[in-house]
Amino acid sequence: MIIFLYPFMALLLVLPLFIRYLLPAVRGIYGDALKVPFVKDFEKIESIQTKNGRFLSSPAGGSRYKFLLLFLLWCLLVLAAMRPVQIGEPIRLNTESRDILMVLDISNSMLETDFSYQGRRLDRLTAVKAVASDFIKKRPADRVGLILFGTRAYLQVPLTFDKSSLEEVLMSMDAGMAGNSTSIGDALGLALKSLQQGEKTAGKQNKIIILLTDGESNDGSLSLPQAIELADKENVKVYTIGVGGGDFSLASAFFGIKNSPLDEENLKILAQKTQGQYFRADDLDGLIKVYQAIDRLEPENREQSFIYPRRELYYWPLLAAFVLASIMAYSYRRGRA
Repeated sequence: MIIFLYPFMALLLVLPLFIRYLLPAVRGIYGDALKVPFVKDFEKIESIQTKNGRFLSSPAGGSRYKFLLLFLLWCLLVLAAMRPVQIGEPIRLNTESRDILMVLDISNSMLETDFSYQGRRLDRLTAVKAVASDFIKKRPADRVGLILFGTRAYLQVPLTFDKSSLEEVLMSMDAGMAGNSTSIGDALGLALKSLQQGEKTAGKQNKIIILLTDGESNDGSLSLPQAIELADKENVKVYTIGVGGGDFSLASAFFGIKNSPLDEENLKILAQKTQGQYFRADDLDGLIKVYQAIDRLEPENREQSFIYPRRELYYWPLLAAFVLASIMAYSYRRGRA
């Protein structure tokens, strides 16, 4: 189907007819006709020759023929100005997606090997990578971002639909990259700020934070209670996940770091105040079940809409007008030669 984006431009079609037949002739000191110094050139148009004979047969007929050609040229230009487009078959799209920020603790205590899979011991970070990657793959319609935190919090991947790039960053993260302590408050504050910026560029969407940690907030400029109040005011749903959380870990002993117990109380308060939910994962199976539960709690929006792809066609009448104008100019030059 072909439609015109600017159909009102068709009114310009009558402009040449209006000028030719309705406007009065120009009156001047030399009479009714307008005297121009190069009038002889116009007279020569009547005698333009082509390979097949005379281009215009007579003064009267030639004048009408010239006018028809120029009018055709004008029609082609007006047609291009009307912006014809071809509408293709409708494409089904989801009407809404979610903004999900994964906020992951990568302090050195995440190297504790208290997770197991098929009889093999895994450190917490490796288990989180595997399960989080699977969760990301199941969210094709959502924008997902990644924040990593330890002593400092860093926005590693802004909200994006590019899941492959997100997984590359996820798999390349290592414990201790962001410092040895745990700044949950700073990480949550950065997540809230990132979601605010994402809303400005993408409109109103469901905003979700998934915060995973294995300790308590013991560093940073923003305390966890302060961050909880901010999250409550921003109307952002926060799901919290506590992993491990023993009072002693081999990783912490190896790196000479005092291990912080899991602050389940504040994680529960954070989830409760933001209409989210707190989950506890002590092993890989538990972590898998946590993300499965979140996936059920936040299902993809199945409402759909349609877009109609379109292809611009204005260049065809524009090209035809250019060809016609070139032929007329070439014929005129040959007639003068």
